[in-house]
Amino acid sequence: MSGTAGGWGVVLGVSAGSGAAIARALAKDPGLDIFGVHRGRHPDSAGAVARDLGALGRKLHFRIGEAGTAESARAGAEEVLLVAGARQVKVLVHSIANASVGSLVTRGVTQLTPRQIEKTFSSMAHSFVYWVQELAARDLLAPSARLIALTNPVVGSLCPGLGVIAASKAALEVYVRQLAIELGPLGHRVNLVNFGLVDTRAGSVGFPSEAWEQAKARAAAVTPARRLCTVEEVGRLVSVLTGDAAEWFNGATIDFTGGMTQSLLGIVLNASGMDSNQGR
Repeated sequence: MSGTAGGWGVVLGVSAGSGAAIARALAKDPGLDIFGVHRGRHPDSAGAVARDLGALGRKLHFRIGEAGTAESARAGAEEVLLVAGARQVKVLVHSIANASVGSLVTRGVTQLTPRQIEKTFSSMAHSFVYWVQELAARDLLAPSARLIALTNPVVGSLCPGLGVIAASKAALEVYVRQLAIELGPLGHRVNLVNFGLVDTRAGSVGFPSEAWEQAKARAAAVTPARRLCTVEEVGRLVSVLTGDAAEWFNGATIDFTGGMTQSLLGIVLNASGMDSNQGR
């Protein structure tokens, strides 16, 4: 699939952040036209994506609206059929960020409501299945299509206020593995990319500006490279996963955290005053 492959990439959450970077990377290599879905909240960023893809000579079709429900997946797939045609979707990327932050049980204003929990699961997990179902039902997937979802280390390192996000990402991981089993015989590949904190608007939601800066600094400090991953790096990895060399990845959760979580225990112990030489 490398080079000017032709065909289309469908990117859910395309206007900003990792979704925008992935769209640019897929347009460059393997050279796909892009069907992007976003809610219209970042028009300047979406316009920049359109200009960049135009400079590469790629087609870009924006669908403005939700992507995280069964109904939006059905309507979106119908639009893909009209725009791209049968068996033209070579890559689907699920990059939707639409979650609620709050506690599961606090008996206060920060306790998540059923509506918030259901929206988070639908957007962050279920919708990946819905889009795959609708694309497959209309014979839109090209041979050896690559279906890629995104996750983060919150699943394995719980954080106050992020419980429902962690639960939805855990569900997404199971969906990826199950879809890999079901679609593998058809030649398709389904994988999950796990990357650490990146500096995006979506990531900063719920943080005061000073707290967000502190969160980024701490995340960089626990990463061996002493910096954050960039959305461009995520885009390049997704581009690699579309190539022939990555064909044997299937049902995998690919660690792209840069070792961010490896030193967390050491930080906890050092913060508690434990001497690493103690007991020798």
